[in-house]
Amino acid sequence: MTETVVTLVINELVQLIAHESKLLRGVHRDVADMRDELESIQCFLKDANREDLQDGVKTWVKQVREVAYDIEDVIDEYVLHVAQHRHQQSFIAFLHKIGHLFKKLKPRHDIATKIQAIKISIRDIKERSERYGFSSLEQGSSSSESSVTYHDPRVGALFIGEDEVVGIESTRDELVSWLVGGVSKRSVISIVGMGGIGKTTLAKKVYENELVKGHFDCHVWITVSQSYNIQKILSSMTKIVYCEDETAPGQIDMTDEITLISQLRKYLQQKRYVVVFDDVWKLEFWEIVKHALPYNDRGSRIIITTRSDLIGVSCKESFFDQVQKLQPLSQDNAWELFCRKAFQSEFQRCCPKELVKLSMDIVKKCEGLPLAIVAIGGLLSTKEKVSLEWKKLHDSLSSELECNPHLTSVTKILFLSYHDLPCYLKFCYLYFGIFPEDYSITSDRLLWLWEAGGFIKGKKGKPLLEVAEEYLTELIQRNLVQVSFGEFDYDIITKFRIHDLLHETIILKAGELNFSQVLEAGDTTFQGKSRSLSIHDARENVFEAIEYSRVRSIFLFNMHEMPRSFMVKLFKKFKLLKVLDFENAPIDYLAQEVGTLFHLKYLNLRRTKVKILPNSVGMLQNLQTLNLMQTLVHELPIEIFRLYKLRHVMAFSHDFGIKSSLHSVQGVKVHEGVGCLNELQHLSMIEANHHGVGLFEELEKLSQLRMLGILNMTTERGRALCTSIQKMVHLKFLVVGSISEDELIDLESISLPPPSLMHIYLRGRLKKLPNWILELQNLVTLVLFFSSLEEYPLSCVQALPNLITLSLNQAYDGEQLHFEGGFRKLKKLTLREMKKLKMVEIDKGSLSSLERLEIGPCPQMKEVPSGIQHLESLKLIDFYEMQKEFVLRMQPDGGEDYWKVKKVTTIHLKYRIKGEQYQTYKLGDSDLLERLQGSI
Repeated sequence: MTETVVTLVINELVQLIAHESKLLRGVHRDVADMRDELESIQCFLKDANREDLQDGVKTWVKQVREVAYDIEDVIDEYVLHVAQHRHQQSFIAFLHKIGHLFKKLKPRHDIATKIQAIKISIRDIKERSERYGFSSLEQGSSSSESSVTYHDPRVGALFIGEDEVVGIESTRDELVSWLVGGVSKRSVISIVGMGGIGKTTLAKKVYENELVKGHFDCHVWITVSQSYNIQKILSSMTKIVYCEDETAPGQIDMTDEITLISQLRKYLQQKRYVVVFDDVWKLEFWEIVKHALPYNDRGSRIIITTRSDLIGVSCKESFFDQVQKLQPLSQDNAWELFCRKAFQSEFQRCCPKELVKLSMDIVKKCEGLPLAIVAIGGLLSTKEKVSLEWKKLHDSLSSELECNPHLTSVTKILFLSYHDLPCYLKFCYLYFGIFPEDYSITSDRLLWLWEAGGFIKGKKGKPLLEVAEEYLTELIQRNLVQVSFGEFDYDIITKFRIHDLLHETIILKAGELNFSQVLEAGDTTFQGKSRSLSIHDARENVFEAIEYSRVRSIFLFNMHEMPRSFMVKLFKKFKLLKVLDFENAPIDYLAQEVGTLFHLKYLNLRRTKVKILPNSVGMLQNLQTLNLMQTLVHELPIEIFRLYKLRHVMAFSHDFGIKSSLHSVQGVKVHEGVGCLNELQHLSMIEANHHGVGLFEELEKLSQLRMLGILNMTTERGRALCTSIQKMVHLKFLVVGSISEDELIDLESISLPPPSLMHIYLRGRLKKLPNWILELQNLVTLVLFFSSLEEYPLSCVQALPNLITLSLNQAYDGEQLHFEGGFRKLKKLTLREMKKLKMVEIDKGSLSSLERLEIGPCPQMKEVPSGIQHLESLKLIDFYEMQKEFVLRMQPDGGEDYWKVKKVTTIHLKYRIKGEQYQTYKLGDSDLLERLQGSI
């Protein structure tokens, strides 16, 4: 982490020297010296994420981090000072000029003094490292400390008792069957999942099964871990296989990797072997060790456990190899395991009634993670069985994870994933600690915040946002971040969250590193060194405790009121802010003083009641993101076109959902001139109806756009829009809405559509589906509202190779839809508000990947779609306001169509209560049947 901080600061110094050399004057040489010293220190920080560093080295690393933060403060203060000087009005009278220069000299002098002090601090830190003998962190520490032993907290997973094995029995039996049966080809199975989910436990239970022991000639278990020596591992494997066989040669050549691999290959060629590589962290490990394991056609098996999905997939090299992704325990299994541990010697392993609610809350916090359930249950087994003791643990779980010796092993195991992260991902991962527990964040918001924080390292030829997407994907593949909702749902933007216990560990680490601090109701202690401040459900006394600090980011969550005194303090004392996130905050205005936040890169006002943006936003020269979604802002001030670094502008007044009419979704008016914002990547939603063709000529200049949303389109302006779209070669997301439901959207004149286009939302009438859509090989989402197509739409889109979501909402006026084939990747199909639709037919083999189906209201449809019974992947069907006859036909008690849907895991029948609120019923629900006899 310190290496990352230092790298960010070095980059800022380089930019400062390059761009502001004329203004640095007396401090230019000192700034360059600081850069050089930090670069020399940087090489000592490569191994700073090791857990086994000794106290002396940790102190040194902390001092380096703090001085880096000091440098960042001075740089930002200096740049702010220069910016304020540049904004001085040109008409300052000659008589005042001398006084102004005197005033200007003092801040320059103060900055120069601070820089001198920092230079001395850097020199002292460097000398201290040499004096105490840790010239490189690779060497760990001084010899006096080197005798301290590090204990691996994962050892316990190898010795789990039978009473701690719950919920994996069926998976264990499947794996045993796979090991001793199946094909004769050598094959690999990767067991993948987050830390603590039970990968090692499962592998050990399978490996020690009597059937497995008797089936194989040769058995090898190797624990790999984060830091491994491939030669030592190959040597260990050789010793194990040779020791198992009395006929093996006595001499073993351990000289080098190639010799060891050759010996193992030769010996194992005639054996039926089972090898387990537990806890694999690096792709390179498998790329080397696989050569020692020959394809001998004797039914040999290899098991790999890893926290990385990417490693699991990489080990799958043939059709016979498998990846087993472990899921958290179900609620019932988690409860059973908890009771076994917490009440192992009393109450017949059942929870007393008075402790049920607290115990349930504790189990819920564990989110099905066996490691945590066993550890916390074991700790509670030593406590008195009274509510007070249980509540103490529940309320102070974060501190208990840090300090209680019964739980520190849990924290250490979870921290292993953090320590394995490359430097560029550590800040990105810690960002999740800013948000409340169990909070889901949209991908756009998260990536824009990372971008504003400077955490994305540029790659040649790639926009920063694409690199950020790669970062997020890597965190998901490492099983540190979870996808909250299904991929690319048209009505639910993909969101991400982290496991509650990982959230606890992030808060601990973020506090230790002064990365962020959370202030909640009742907190009055503010750590002024934190770079990010997250305020949750706070009262006025919390705001009073906040004073000027190093804070660069402020977030507000679950706020019921916002003291005006805090808003005044915010703009007066937090001059170095880079991120201001007011999403859902109870504010109705934005003060003119916001323009003083020169460093501000990210301003989020989503779901606030702000009506007008002050023209002072034109002074935010570093602003990259402006989020006005679902605010009352209907016009952008003309001053916004001075913000040449602006990349993301998001604004529309209503959720873009199924029941939103064209009139209820309002964009913002923009003045002509938007074309000067040539770094713009997201622009949504803007209104077209008050512009001539000038707007579309401006849009043509925005060649970097990845998302365009435009509303109030008229037919005659369609051709101009098409010309603009053709020049947006990076466009991935397109939203177009007409001025009314009867107005045609004319998008047929696009001859060369953007090749990267992945998501299309069209709201308004279409004469036909534009032909160019069929050329989009990367199209993932196609959503049509109010299209009223007369031409049959399915034959046009069924061949799209990557289509995952297809949503037709009042989009087709025909009576029949026949899915004859294609749609091989489609996961979600929505057929809503199809008033004339009578029949849906699905041929066997079509929609083979479909997981979710939404239908209704379709008043003419009388029977369940034919062919649903063929959809093996279908997990969920939502029927909306379907007619009585339709619903009765699929009831489990005698319904004629029940056989079509009986294999579907979940079926919901939804009827509107008020607005967008629905009452949900299940098949056979007596309340539903009663309702059907009534008003429906």
